[in-house]
Amino acid sequence: MRNRILALAALGAALAAPVAAQAQADVTIGRAPVVVERSPGIAVEQRPAFRDYVVEQRVPAFSVPDRIVIGTVLPETGITYYDVPQRFGATTYRYTVVNGETVLVEPRSRRIVEVLD
Repeated sequence: MRNRILALAALGAALAAPVAAQAQADVTIGRAPVVVERSPGIAVEQRPAFRDYVVEQRVPAFSVPDRIVIGTVLPETGITYYDVPQRFGATTYRYTVVNGETVLVEPRSRRIVEVLD
């Protein structure tokens, strides 16, 4: 009987491990889980210089009714996205200013991948 209980406990732990690992890779926004991949954005030490760059460029700020958080998908029209200069690191992301926040956006999906404070 004891061996049977131990075998069931081991089986349950083996089945639960992949589910627990998968849960750590997802972020839930609303009802749907969103997988957020961490790609190189702007390095922490480059962020102050990048913020200065954005101010110098006089990038217009856009307004959206939603909160600005990682994973938010921005509208397809009405917002202009700009290339990140090479001097701030090689990145495939674009940037814009929304609701007063400078954000990095994945160009195809328009999903916010980083909010620069």
